[in-house]
Amino acid sequence: MSLNHHSNQDTMVQIRWLIRRDMPEVLRIEEESFEYTWTEEYFLSCLRQRNCIGMVAEHNHQIVGFMIYELHKSMIQVLNFAVAPEFRQQGIGRQMVQRVIDKLSQQRRREIVLEVRETNLSAQLFFRKMDFRAVSVLRNYFEDAEEDAYVLQYRMERAEQDFAPGLAPKNRISKYSDASDAA
Repeated sequence: MSLNHHSNQDTMVQIRWLIRRDMPEVLRIEEESFEYTWTEEYFLSCLRQRNCIGMVAEHNHQIVGFMIYELHKSMIQVLNFAVAPEFRQQGIGRQMVQRVIDKLSQQRRREIVLEVRETNLSAQLFFRKMDFRAVSVLRNYFEDAEEDAYVLQYRMERAEQDFAPGLAPKNRISKYSDASDAA
């Protein structure tokens, strides 16, 4: 995996697959980021699944963020994601989410979904900036705190050029609203 190119204020990171020796740093970030944490055993059992992938962001040979996600037939589901507190607001999370967005394709996986605690406002705002939208609420989703979760979704838009000539869907409502705006 290669180095990403970013604006000047972003901390440059290398995004690569998570490997076993990264676990102490991943667990440290997990502990510093969440009140209710995954155990090492849970991380490892998840990563043993064929469709589960772990990635880390590395800066100066230090793990500064991680993401665990599952590949499904038509979507990607983010299971766990955090950036070390001392490295937040530096574009690292954005680079990691963009890497997953780049895995979407018109032919196969077209959306990314994840659940966020209702009390995790910083995550909600972060994902909103990344064009994720809340699509539903899961009542009492988190058993550890009887807390609701917001299901957030990023959908890949289908470009008109992907349709056969003359078969692109037409927005019949916009022509009426455009006409009323002109009046």
